[in-house]
Amino acid sequence: MKPHLLVAGNIHEAGLNLLKEQSDATYDYVPNLTYESYAALMPKADGLVVRTQPVRAETIASAPRLKIVSRHGVGYDAVDVEALNTRKIPLAIVGDVNSRAVAEHAMMMMLSLSKRIKHYDHAVRDGHWELRNKFDSVELFEKTLLIVGLGRIGRHLLGMARGFGMNVIAYDPGLSQDIISKLGAEPVSHLYDGLKRADFVSLHAPKTGDQPLIGKTELDVMKRGALIVNTARGGLIDEVALLEALNQKAIAGVGLDVFAEEPPSSTHPLLQRDDVYLSPHTASLTTESAIRMAVKSIQNALDCFKGRLDPALVVNREAIGFGG
Repeated sequence: MKPHLLVAGNIHEAGLNLLKEQSDATYDYVPNLTYESYAALMPKADGLVVRTQPVRAETIASAPRLKIVSRHGVGYDAVDVEALNTRKIPLAIVGDVNSRAVAEHAMMMMLSLSKRIKHYDHAVRDGHWELRNKFDSVELFEKTLLIVGLGRIGRHLLGMARGFGMNVIAYDPGLSQDIISKLGAEPVSHLYDGLKRADFVSLHAPKTGDQPLIGKTELDVMKRGALIVNTARGGLIDEVALLEALNQKAIAGVGLDVFAEEPPSSTHPLLQRDDVYLSPHTASLTTESAIRMAVKSIQNALDCFKGRLDPALVVNREAIGFGG
């Protein structure tokens, strides 16, 4: 019997074209993201390609033939990895296919906030040409950027920021100060030290534990004119504390691509503010990266069926003894 793949969630047609070219696998494609839309198809799935929806223990239990879960992306916070480990099922990610796209988005957020793009756009449309006389946009040149998390995305952003003449400092407890220095940033030993100095803060760290990385204590030490951008993970910033900091003008503004709850409620107070720039978790979703994610997530599943899945793309390889 040919292995059967379930693709749950809308993906770029390039990935589907790859599937259509296969003669040794069958598939179901359900572009809807709700679990209910594909739950009935789980029992016959040998592989699951999934986008952002949760993969819970009960989802895994409903698929007795399951041999691979392939994420259409690099994050896997919503996947019950322990449930996969119990059955020795690999969880594959797509690797470095969107880091530059996310870095560009973070850079765009920084520029938009500092140049007050939303305000000026509205001013022209609403007939408030005189807003130009407030002189309230700021330059990036010689400003201090704190990058929190100097992985692939952070390193791309570092290069972009240096191109704008920014002074880049970095906090990453997983890297030695020597490595950070060699990458071209000034290392800071403690997050607080970096936050105190930064004109701009860009978050590129994973979400670990239940506590936010940036809470009231961290926001309180930032400069009053500082701008913060989060294109990493929802929940890295305490949104209640963030709203309070904005209300008190303790910081000047924020750019958010991710939220603690997605999508956020239309009544969420952060959505009502002009000093908050928003995007719907799209930092990685360029046309180019969508093609790469679709193709790689499908290819990972097909490679698993053929016994040639790259162990470097399996996040739980040690727990399940994969590729060892």
